[in-house]
Amino acid sequence: MATKSAAAKKSPAKTATSSRARPKSGSRTSRRTSTAAKRPRDAIALLKADHKEVDAMFKAFEKTEDDAEKQELANNICKALTVHAQIEEEIFYPAAYDAFDEEGDDLVDEAQVEHASAKALIAEISAMKVGEPLFDAKVKVLGEYIRHHVEEEETEMFPECRDSEMDLKALGEQLRVRKEELMATL
Repeated sequence: MATKSAAAKKSPAKTATSSRARPKSGSRTSRRTSTAAKRPRDAIALLKADHKEVDAMFKAFEKTEDDAEKQELANNICKALTVHAQIEEEIFYPAAYDAFDEEGDDLVDEAQVEHASAKALIAEISAMKVGEPLFDAKVKVLGEYIRHHVEEEETEMFPECRDSEMDLKALGEQLRVRKEELMATL
């Protein structure tokens, strides 16, 4: 009998079971996002990921009818845009100014004016609650405004950045660190 138990312990089925990896926690998307967040990214990739994330929140806002979900989405949109604008203004835009010629400087100037207008609308939305007059309209207009701003950055400014002498990897790391600091405080 002892021989059978020893043989059973060495059986391929038992060995395969004991050497299996633990089940992974979290969804595939959250694991992928977590892994991607740890990889070094260049500045443009980080900013584009922010753009995509905020666009998804605007689309979810437009689709939902639930007031609590709308309020949460509006709050998250405002937080994400506030942090995004701040890291661009503190780190990315000054680096672009240094790297660009006069034509490129105009792109950064326009982006900063667009940020100022967006921040005013964000402040209004942040002071409001779902159901108040113009709440939904302000979030919708902010979404349209941000989509316009994103298109200009991604089709005009970012290609200029890629063609310049900017160290996009180092800037990406600076943006990532500053974004984490700001997200922790809001």
